[in-house]
Amino acid sequence: MKRNKKERQQKLREKIDADPFSTDEALAQSFQVSVQTIRLDRMELSIPELRERIKHVAREHLDEVQALPLEEVIGEIVDLRLDEEAISILDIGAEHVFSRTGIARGHYLFAQANSLAVAIINDELALTTKASVHFSRQVKNGERVIARAVVTESKGHKSWVEVTSKVNQELVFHGEFVMYRSHR
Repeated sequence: MKRNKKERQQKLREKIDADPFSTDEALAQSFQVSVQTIRLDRMELSIPELRERIKHVAREHLDEVQALPLEEVIGEIVDLRLDEEAISILDIGAEHVFSRTGIARGHYLFAQANSLAVAIINDELALTTKASVHFSRQVKNGERVIARAVVTESKGHKSWVEVTSKVNQELVFHGEFVMYRSHR
């Protein structure tokens, strides 16, 4: 059902507040309007584009990664609270997919999740000792994968991390990682 401009803009603000990682394309599809309409609405509401929203969220919520250099993380970390929760974004491009099918190679999705599981650990040394993963659906060239890691338990030198990866709110990957940490 189409809304009038004022209602649409109010719902747009609410939707972006709830999920600042929403793309203009996904919002346009959700509201059944053009991408240009969403961009104009955002401009009128003084809502920045996605990249700026991501940087803003990152500045507010980013602890410093301890276990590996930030440039070694696969994807862009936008939220990190050590030993609690972390979020990263990976935009799938031509370098991530099989050239014949345009489908992302699974090791990139695994690498995003695994490096996030390492990054979330508040220790100088964090290693994956065990991983159980499940791929729910194919990811295609041009899609944005948002991975969320949560530390579910820590005992001694081990921490358990659950990672879920989604494309447009649809689950594409789930992993459970057992992480070794040198201190506790």
